[in-house]
Amino acid sequence: MKTKWKVSFLLVILILSYLTFWNYKNRIYDWDMPGYLGCLYTSRFPDSPEKVRNLTFGFIEKEAPADQYSDIIGLKPVDRARQVFKNDTQSFTEQIPYFQIKAGYNLAISFFYEIGFSPPMAVLVASLISYFISGLLLFYIVTIIFPQKYLIAAGLTIVIALLPPMTYMSRVSTPDMFIFQFLLVFAIGWIKRWNKWIMFLILLGITFTRPDYIPFTLSYLMSVIVFEYYKDKKIDFYILIQGAALLYLYMFIIKFYNYPGWKNLFYDSFIYRRPTISAQPAVFTIEEYLHILLNKITYFKKVSLISLSMLGAVFYLSKDQWVKLSACLIFANIYIKFIFFPHSSGLRFFFGFIILLFIILLYALSKKYNGFKLNKIV
Repeated sequence: MKTKWKVSFLLVILILSYLTFWNYKNRIYDWDMPGYLGCLYTSRFPDSPEKVRNLTFGFIEKEAPADQYSDIIGLKPVDRARQVFKNDTQSFTEQIPYFQIKAGYNLAISFFYEIGFSPPMAVLVASLISYFISGLLLFYIVTIIFPQKYLIAAGLTIVIALLPPMTYMSRVSTPDMFIFQFLLVFAIGWIKRWNKWIMFLILLGITFTRPDYIPFTLSYLMSVIVFEYYKDKKIDFYILIQGAALLYLYMFIIKFYNYPGWKNLFYDSFIYRRPTISAQPAVFTIEEYLHILLNKITYFKKVSLISLSMLGAVFYLSKDQWVKLSACLIFANIYIKFIFFPHSSGLRFFFGFIILLFIILLYALSKKYNGFKLNKIV
Protein backbone atom coordinates (compact mmCIF):
# COMPACT_ATOMS: atom_id res chain seq x y z
CA MET A 1 0.00 0.00 0.00
CA LYS A 2 2.87 2.36 0.73
CA THR A 3 4.17 1.82 -2.78
CA LYS A 4 0.75 2.60 -4.28
CA TRP A 5 0.52 5.75 -2.18
CA LYS A 6 3.99 6.89 -3.22
CA VAL A 7 3.29 6.24 -6.90
CA SER A 8 -0.08 8.02 -6.78
CA PHE A 9 1.31 10.95 -4.83
CA LEU A 10 4.28 11.30 -7.16
CA LEU A 11 1.92 11.18 -10.15
CA VAL A 12 -0.19 13.96 -8.63
CA ILE A 13 2.91 16.05 -7.88
CA LEU A 14 4.23 15.68 -11.42
CA ILE A 15 0.93 16.47 -13.14
CA LEU A 16 0.18 19.40 -10.84
CA SER A 17 3.67 20.76 -11.45
CA TYR A 18 3.18 20.54 -15.20
CA LEU A 19 -0.28 22.13 -15.01
CA THR A 20 1.00 24.92 -12.77
CA PHE A 21 3.81 25.64 -15.23
CA TRP A 22 1.32 25.58 -18.12
CA ASN A 23 -0.93 28.01 -16.27
CA TYR A 24 2.08 30.24 -15.64
CA LYS A 25 2.94 30.26 -19.34
CA ASN A 26 -0.68 31.17 -20.13
CA ARG A 27 -1.15 33.68 -17.33
CA ILE A 28 -3.60 36.51 -17.89
CA TYR A 29 -3.12 40.16 -16.99
CA ASP A 30 -6.69 41.30 -16.37
CA TRP A 31 -8.43 44.39 -14.98
CA ASP A 32 -8.29 43.14 -11.38
CA MET A 33 -4.49 43.42 -11.45
CA PRO A 34 -4.38 47.26 -11.33
CA GLY A 35 -6.68 47.12 -8.33
CA TYR A 36 -4.47 44.78 -6.32
CA LEU A 37 -1.26 46.50 -7.40
CA GLY A 38 -2.91 49.72 -6.30
CA CYS A 39 -3.44 48.14 -2.87
CA LEU A 40 0.21 47.05 -2.77
CA TYR A 41 1.56 50.52 -3.54
CA THR A 42 -1.02 52.39 -1.46
CA SER A 43 0.22 50.55 1.62
CA ARG A 44 3.73 51.77 0.81
CA PHE A 45 2.95 55.28 -0.46
CA PRO A 46 -0.32 56.24 1.29
CA ASP A 47 0.26 59.96 0.73
CA SER A 48 1.21 59.73 -2.97
CA PRO A 49 -1.85 58.51 -4.93
CA GLU A 50 -0.46 59.76 -8.26
CA LYS A 51 2.73 57.81 -7.69
CA VAL A 52 0.63 54.73 -6.88
CA ARG A 53 -1.27 55.05 -10.16
CA ASN A 54 1.87 55.61 -12.24
CA LEU A 55 3.73 52.68 -10.67
CA THR A 56 0.72 50.41 -11.04
CA PHE A 57 0.17 50.92 -14.75
CA GLY A 58 3.87 51.35 -15.47
CA PHE A 59 4.77 47.89 -14.18
CA ILE A 60 1.84 46.24 -15.92
CA GLU A 61 2.80 47.89 -19.22
CA LYS A 62 6.33 46.50 -18.87
CA GLU A 63 5.23 42.90 -18.29
CA ALA A 64 1.81 42.37 -19.86
CA PRO A 65 1.35 41.37 -23.52
CA ALA A 66 0.28 44.33 -25.62
CA ASP A 67 -3.24 43.03 -26.29
CA GLN A 68 -3.88 42.34 -22.60
CA TYR A 69 -2.56 45.74 -21.57
CA SER A 70 -4.80 47.39 -24.17
CA ASP A 71 -7.76 45.58 -22.61
CA ILE A 72 -6.73 46.64 -19.09
CA ILE A 73 -6.59 50.33 -20.01
CA GLY A 74 -9.77 50.20 -22.08
CA LEU A 75 -8.36 50.78 -25.56
CA LYS A 76 -9.32 47.50 -27.21
CA PRO A 77 -12.09 46.70 -26.63
CA VAL A 78 -13.08 50.26 -25.83
CA ASP A 79 -14.01 50.83 -22.19
CA ARG A 80 -14.33 54.46 -21.13
CA ALA A 81 -14.21 53.73 -17.39
CA ARG A 82 -10.92 51.87 -17.68
CA GLN A 83 -9.46 54.68 -19.75
CA VAL A 84 -10.34 57.12 -16.98
CA PHE A 85 -8.89 54.84 -14.27
CA LYS A 86 -5.62 54.73 -16.16
CA ASN A 87 -5.35 58.50 -16.61
CA ASP A 88 -7.12 60.05 -13.63
CA THR A 89 -5.67 59.65 -10.15
CA GLN A 90 -8.86 60.38 -8.22
CA SER A 91 -10.91 57.90 -10.23
CA PHE A 92 -8.31 55.16 -9.80
CA THR A 93 -7.87 55.88 -6.08
CA GLU A 94 -11.62 55.60 -5.49
CA GLN A 95 -11.54 52.06 -6.94
CA ILE A 96 -8.89 50.84 -4.48
CA PRO A 97 -11.24 50.11 -1.51
CA TYR A 98 -13.09 47.54 -3.64
CA PHE A 99 -9.85 45.53 -3.60
CA GLN A 100 -8.38 46.47 -0.23
CA ILE A 101 -11.02 44.61 1.76
CA LYS A 102 -9.54 41.27 0.59
CA ALA A 103 -7.03 41.79 3.41
CA GLY A 104 -5.59 38.28 3.61
CA TYR A 105 -5.12 38.08 -0.14
CA ASN A 106 -3.36 41.45 -0.22
CA LEU A 107 -1.13 40.31 2.62
CA ALA A 108 -0.07 37.30 0.54
CA ILE A 109 0.66 39.57 -2.45
CA SER A 110 2.82 41.77 -0.22
CA PHE A 111 4.71 38.70 0.98
CA PHE A 112 5.52 37.53 -2.55
CA TYR A 113 6.54 41.07 -3.49
CA GLU A 114 8.86 41.32 -0.48
CA ILE A 115 10.64 38.05 -1.31
CA GLY A 116 11.53 39.28 -4.77
CA PHE A 117 8.71 38.82 -7.27
CA SER A 118 7.90 41.71 -9.56
CA PRO A 119 4.66 43.49 -8.60
CA PRO A 120 2.49 41.91 -11.35
CA MET A 121 4.01 38.46 -10.72
CA ALA A 122 3.45 38.85 -6.96
CA VAL A 123 -0.26 39.03 -7.77
CA LEU A 124 -0.24 36.14 -10.25
CA VAL A 125 1.99 33.83 -8.22
CA ALA A 126 -0.51 33.92 -5.34
CA SER A 127 -3.01 32.18 -7.64
CA LEU A 128 -0.45 29.81 -9.17
CA ILE A 129 0.88 28.56 -5.82
CA SER A 130 -2.66 28.30 -4.45
CA TYR A 131 -3.55 26.11 -7.45
CA PHE A 132 -0.72 23.69 -6.66
CA ILE A 133 -1.51 23.59 -2.92
CA SER A 134 -5.21 23.11 -3.64
CA GLY A 135 -4.38 20.09 -5.78
CA LEU A 136 -2.44 18.52 -2.91
CA LEU A 137 -5.29 19.26 -0.51
CA LEU A 138 -7.79 17.67 -2.89
CA PHE A 139 -5.64 14.52 -3.08
CA TYR A 140 -5.46 14.39 0.70
CA ILE A 141 -9.23 14.87 1.06
CA VAL A 142 -10.05 12.03 -1.31
CA THR A 143 -7.58 9.70 0.45
CA ILE A 144 -9.39 10.45 3.71
CA ILE A 145 -12.76 9.71 2.17
CA PHE A 146 -11.58 6.63 0.27
CA PRO A 147 -8.68 5.11 2.25
CA GLN A 148 -6.25 2.99 0.27
CA LYS A 149 -7.93 3.93 -3.01
CA TYR A 150 -4.99 6.02 -4.14
CA LEU A 151 -5.60 5.75 -7.86
CA ILE A 152 -9.15 7.02 -7.34
CA ALA A 153 -7.74 9.89 -5.28
CA ALA A 154 -5.17 10.74 -7.92
CA GLY A 155 -7.70 10.49 -10.74
CA LEU A 156 -10.27 12.73 -9.07
CA THR A 157 -7.60 15.25 -8.14
CA ILE A 158 -6.35 15.55 -11.70
CA VAL A 159 -9.88 15.73 -13.14
CA ILE A 160 -10.80 18.60 -10.82
CA ALA A 161 -7.45 20.34 -11.45
CA LEU A 162 -8.18 20.21 -15.19
CA LEU A 163 -11.65 21.75 -14.94
CA PRO A 164 -11.75 25.04 -16.89
CA PRO A 165 -12.90 27.20 -13.94
CA MET A 166 -10.00 25.95 -11.82
CA THR A 167 -7.32 26.42 -14.46
CA TYR A 168 -8.73 29.85 -15.26
CA MET A 169 -8.69 30.90 -11.60
CA SER A 170 -5.03 29.92 -11.38
CA ARG A 171 -4.09 32.17 -14.31
CA VAL A 172 -5.75 35.44 -13.30
CA SER A 173 -5.22 38.06 -10.61
CA THR A 174 -8.25 37.36 -8.44
CA PRO A 175 -8.53 35.90 -4.91
CA ASP A 176 -10.78 33.05 -6.11
CA MET A 177 -7.97 30.50 -6.29
CA PHE A 178 -6.41 31.78 -3.08
CA ILE A 179 -9.61 31.39 -1.04
CA PHE A 180 -10.24 27.95 -2.56
CA GLN A 181 -7.42 26.41 -0.53
CA PHE A 182 -9.00 27.76 2.67
CA LEU A 183 -12.31 26.16 1.69
CA LEU A 184 -10.51 22.84 1.19
CA VAL A 185 -8.94 23.09 4.65
CA PHE A 186 -12.46 23.74 5.94
CA ALA A 187 -13.58 20.56 4.16
CA ILE A 188 -10.81 18.56 5.88
CA GLY A 189 -11.92 19.92 9.24
CA TRP A 190 -15.53 19.04 8.45
CA ILE A 191 -14.65 15.47 7.48
CA LYS A 192 -12.39 14.90 10.48
CA ARG A 193 -14.80 16.69 12.85
CA TRP A 194 -12.17 19.05 14.21
CA ASN A 195 -13.11 20.86 17.39
CA LYS A 196 -15.04 24.12 17.26
CA TRP A 197 -12.04 26.35 17.98
CA ILE A 198 -9.92 24.95 15.15
CA MET A 199 -12.88 25.36 12.82
CA PHE A 200 -13.31 28.91 14.11
CA LEU A 201 -9.69 29.71 13.18
CA ILE A 202 -10.37 28.42 9.66
CA LEU A 203 -13.52 30.55 9.43
CA LEU A 204 -11.51 33.50 10.73
CA GLY A 205 -8.94 32.97 7.96
CA ILE A 206 -11.69 32.78 5.34
CA THR A 207 -13.32 35.99 6.57
CA PHE A 208 -10.00 37.82 6.83
CA THR A 209 -9.05 36.73 3.31
CA ARG A 210 -12.42 37.54 1.75
CA PRO A 211 -14.91 39.40 3.94
CA ASP A 212 -17.64 38.79 1.36
CA TYR A 213 -17.65 35.17 2.60
CA ILE A 214 -19.22 36.33 5.88
CA PRO A 215 -22.63 34.81 4.94
CA PHE A 216 -20.90 31.43 4.60
CA THR A 217 -18.92 31.63 7.84
CA LEU A 218 -21.88 32.86 9.89
CA SER A 219 -24.33 30.40 8.33
CA TYR A 220 -21.97 27.54 9.13
CA LEU A 221 -21.89 28.57 12.80
CA MET A 222 -25.67 28.89 12.72
CA SER A 223 -25.98 25.37 11.31
CA VAL A 224 -23.78 24.09 14.15
CA ILE A 225 -26.06 25.77 16.70
CA VAL A 226 -29.19 24.37 15.06
CA PHE A 227 -27.76 20.84 14.85
CA GLU A 228 -26.50 20.78 18.44
CA TYR A 229 -29.80 22.15 19.71
CA TYR A 230 -31.66 19.52 17.71
CA LYS A 231 -29.41 16.81 19.16
CA ASP A 232 -28.85 17.95 22.77
CA LYS A 233 -31.55 20.60 23.27
CA LYS A 234 -28.99 23.20 24.35
CA ILE A 235 -27.22 26.17 22.80
CA ASP A 236 -23.44 26.47 22.79
CA PHE A 237 -22.87 30.13 23.67
CA TYR A 238 -19.23 29.86 22.60
CA ILE A 239 -20.46 29.49 19.03
CA LEU A 240 -22.42 32.73 19.45
CA ILE A 241 -19.23 34.44 20.64
CA GLN A 242 -17.39 33.11 17.59
CA GLY A 243 -20.10 34.49 15.32
CA ALA A 244 -19.89 37.88 17.00
CA ALA A 245 -16.10 37.87 16.56
CA LEU A 246 -16.40 37.09 12.83
CA LEU A 247 -19.00 39.80 12.39
CA TYR A 248 -16.79 42.29 14.24
CA LEU A 249 -13.82 41.39 12.01
CA TYR A 250 -16.00 41.92 8.94
CA MET A 251 -17.24 45.31 10.14
CA PHE A 252 -13.74 46.39 11.14
CA ILE A 253 -12.29 45.59 7.69
CA ILE A 254 -15.16 47.33 5.93
CA LYS A 255 -14.76 50.48 8.03
CA PHE A 256 -10.95 50.47 8.05
CA TYR A 257 -10.71 50.47 4.25
CA ASN A 258 -13.73 52.77 3.70
CA TYR A 259 -15.44 50.15 1.55
CA PRO A 260 -18.12 51.82 -0.64
CA GLY A 261 -20.59 49.06 0.19
CA TRP A 262 -22.63 46.43 -1.62
CA LYS A 263 -24.95 48.94 -3.28
CA ASN A 264 -22.04 50.67 -5.00
CA LEU A 265 -20.45 47.36 -6.02
CA PHE A 266 -23.72 46.10 -7.48
CA TYR A 267 -24.28 49.36 -9.37
CA ASP A 268 -20.76 49.41 -10.83
CA SER A 269 -20.87 45.71 -11.71
CA PHE A 270 -24.33 45.31 -13.23
CA ILE A 271 -25.83 48.72 -14.01
CA TYR A 272 -23.13 51.24 -14.96
CA ARG A 273 -19.40 51.27 -14.31
CA ARG A 274 -18.84 54.80 -13.03
CA PRO A 275 -15.49 56.31 -14.03
CA THR A 276 -15.53 58.34 -10.82
CA ILE A 277 -17.53 56.89 -7.91
CA SER A 278 -17.95 60.20 -6.09
CA ALA A 279 -19.32 61.94 -9.18
CA GLN A 280 -22.50 59.88 -9.40
CA PRO A 281 -24.53 58.19 -6.63
CA ALA A 282 -25.37 54.51 -6.94
CA VAL A 283 -29.13 54.84 -7.18
CA PHE A 284 -31.37 52.00 -8.33
CA THR A 285 -34.77 50.67 -7.34
CA ILE A 286 -35.81 47.27 -6.00
CA GLU A 287 -37.61 46.71 -9.30
CA GLU A 288 -34.37 47.29 -11.22
CA TYR A 289 -32.49 44.94 -8.90
CA LEU A 290 -35.10 42.19 -9.28
CA HIS A 291 -35.12 42.62 -13.05
CA ILE A 292 -31.35 42.13 -13.18
CA LEU A 293 -31.58 39.16 -10.80
CA LEU A 294 -34.29 37.42 -12.82
CA ASN A 295 -32.47 38.10 -16.07
CA LYS A 296 -29.22 36.67 -14.71
CA ILE A 297 -30.80 33.58 -13.17
CA THR A 298 -31.93 32.40 -16.59
CA TYR A 299 -28.23 31.93 -17.40
CA PHE A 300 -27.59 30.19 -14.08
CA LYS A 301 -28.97 26.86 -15.26
CA LYS A 302 -25.67 24.99 -15.34
CA VAL A 303 -24.82 25.81 -11.73
CA SER A 304 -28.41 25.10 -10.63
CA LEU A 305 -28.48 21.73 -12.35
CA ILE A 306 -25.12 20.63 -10.96
CA SER A 307 -25.82 21.78 -7.41
CA LEU A 308 -29.38 20.44 -7.30
CA SER A 309 -28.24 17.06 -8.63
CA MET A 310 -25.52 16.76 -6.00
CA LEU A 311 -27.85 17.88 -3.19
CA GLY A 312 -30.42 15.27 -4.26
CA ALA A 313 -27.72 12.58 -4.40
CA VAL A 314 -26.55 13.45 -0.87
CA PHE A 315 -30.09 13.10 0.47
CA TYR A 316 -30.47 9.78 -1.35
CA LEU A 317 -27.19 8.33 -0.13
CA SER A 318 -27.00 9.59 3.45
CA LYS A 319 -29.12 9.19 6.55
CA ASP A 320 -26.76 11.34 8.61
CA GLN A 321 -28.60 14.54 9.57
CA TRP A 322 -25.37 16.53 9.90
CA VAL A 323 -24.29 15.54 6.39
CA LYS A 324 -27.69 16.57 5.00
CA LEU A 325 -27.65 19.86 6.89
CA SER A 326 -24.13 20.61 5.68
CA ALA A 327 -25.13 19.92 2.08
CA CYS A 328 -28.10 22.28 2.46
CA LEU A 329 -25.75 24.89 3.95
CA ILE A 330 -23.42 24.81 0.95
CA PHE A 331 -26.31 24.72 -1.51
CA ALA A 332 -27.90 27.74 0.17
CA ASN A 333 -24.64 29.68 0.06
CA ILE A 334 -24.39 29.20 -3.69
CA TYR A 335 -27.65 31.11 -4.05
CA ILE A 336 -26.86 33.62 -1.30
CA LYS A 337 -23.74 34.52 -3.25
CA PHE A 338 -25.76 34.73 -6.44
CA ILE A 339 -28.33 37.06 -4.83
CA PHE A 340 -25.61 39.48 -3.76
CA PHE A 341 -23.49 39.14 -6.89
CA PRO A 342 -25.46 37.56 -9.76
CA HIS A 343 -22.56 36.99 -12.12
CA SER A 344 -24.27 34.06 -13.82
CA SER A 345 -21.63 33.64 -16.54
CA GLY A 346 -18.72 33.48 -14.07
CA LEU A 347 -18.62 29.90 -12.77
CA ARG A 348 -15.45 30.73 -10.84
CA PHE A 349 -17.51 32.79 -8.38
CA PHE A 350 -19.35 29.64 -7.26
CA PHE A 351 -16.72 26.98 -7.96
CA GLY A 352 -15.49 26.69 -4.36
CA PHE A 353 -18.97 25.97 -3.03
CA ILE A 354 -19.68 23.51 -5.84
CA ILE A 355 -16.53 21.55 -4.98
CA LEU A 356 -17.45 21.59 -1.27
CA LEU A 357 -20.83 20.13 -2.18
CA PHE A 358 -19.08 17.53 -4.33
CA ILE A 359 -16.83 16.59 -1.39
CA ILE A 360 -19.90 16.11 0.82
CA LEU A 361 -21.37 13.91 -1.91
CA LEU A 362 -18.21 11.78 -2.00
CA TYR A 363 -18.32 11.52 1.78
CA ALA A 364 -21.96 10.36 1.71
CA LEU A 365 -21.13 7.87 -1.04
CA SER A 366 -18.22 6.46 0.93
CA LYS A 367 -20.22 6.15 4.15
CA LYS A 368 -23.00 4.31 2.38
CA TYR A 369 -20.75 1.79 0.68
CA ASN A 370 -19.01 -0.18 3.38
CA GLY A 371 -17.27 2.34 5.55
CA PHE A 372 -14.99 4.25 3.22
CA LYS A 373 -13.74 1.18 1.35
CA LEU A 374 -15.91 1.19 -1.78
CA ASN A 375 -15.82 -2.62 -1.78
CA LYS A 376 -19.32 -2.67 -3.18
CA ILE A 377 -18.34 -0.44 -6.11
CA VAL A 378 -14.74 -1.29 -6.96
